[in-house]
Amino acid sequence: PDVRLSPARLEEAGFNTRRAKIARFPSLTGTASTSRSDSALRPEATLFEASLDAGWEIDVWGRIRAGVTASTADQAAAAADYDAARQSIAAQTMQGWFDLAAAQDFLALSQRRLASFEQTERSVSRRRDEGRASLADLELTRSDTSSARADLELRRDQRDQAARTMQALTGSYPSADYKTRGGWPSLRRTVRAGIPSDLLRQRPDVDAAYQRIRADDARVQVAHAALFPSFALTASGGQSSSALTELARRGFSSWSLLGSLSQPLFDAGARRADLGAAGKRAEQSYQQYRTTVLNALREVETALGSERYLRTEETARLQAFSAARRAEERTRRDFEAGITELLNLLTAQRQVFATEERTITLRAARLKNRVALALALGKGL
Repeated sequence: PDVRLSPARLEEAGFNTRRAKIARFPSLTGTASTSRSDSALRPEATLFEASLDAGWEIDVWGRIRAGVTASTADQAAAAADYDAARQSIAAQTMQGWFDLAAAQDFLALSQRRLASFEQTERSVSRRRDEGRASLADLELTRSDTSSARADLELRRDQRDQAARTMQALTGSYPSADYKTRGGWPSLRRTVRAGIPSDLLRQRPDVDAAYQRIRADDARVQVAHAALFPSFALTASGGQSSSALTELARRGFSSWSLLGSLSQPLFDAGARRADLGAAGKRAEQSYQQYRTTVLNALREVETALGSERYLRTEETARLQAFSAARRAEERTRRDFEAGITELLNLLTAQRQVFATEERTITLRAARLKNRVALALALGKGL
């Protein structure tokens, strides 16, 4: 629904542009009237009149042309805003999909964590029955099992919330039934170095800010031209008759052509104030454009930097995860053989699941950052 607001604004800007262009052409007005009068000097009479009036302002100072330029730039800015809205929703949807995929992986991880701790609890319970483990060991495993069970419920809630977010982004009822299908996208292709800054010209928000500079600059010209006299041509032709049938048969019997010059002599500085305000609005647009460009550069640099750091961190986390899994397998065998303590096994289990959890987080972060980079570069989504 948010995206559908932008086309309406774009169509409104198109009508405003059409309205501004109309001022360049003559206007034509047809008038028909009837009147009835009675007086002591003139008996009761009915009079029918018809006239055709034309008017045209001569755009000597370019005021109308500048107004058309401003409206056209406003329309271009609205089109860029529409493009930006579409790209933003596309990026939010993609990132929401990655959040949901990560939430599903977290849920699966929590289920495996619970199963692993339950297995350890059963093993310790059996060893206690055999007199090889203490009650404290059993309570320690029960604590980890209960924590894993609580974490599982938390992950279920987070998965449902991510699903509702995806449903809302796609304009559907926000239920928790939505699920991702397929695996994670591949990130084997890296982002090449030396990306040209010219790519920023493709960003719709930068284009929209630039078009608003053009629009406000043209409005300065409109306000400046309003200081000078306006020139207009008017023409009129008409006919009057006491019989309606005669009025329809006869052509215009009278006409006039008038050229006029209009110049306000005193307005207490209103037009000068309008000119000053228009100039300051143009200055604000320029400063907003600078801010937009700086933000665009910051977003690109941030996404590029994060791309490097996250890739390196993910590689290290995957290596740590492999090592943690090997350590957990060895520790479990040693525990079953009675040559290591329970605390070592629990520590190894916690390390495995904590490392895998961080790996899932990094995978989602890298994918979301790649989307942010594409959006920052204006490459489209």
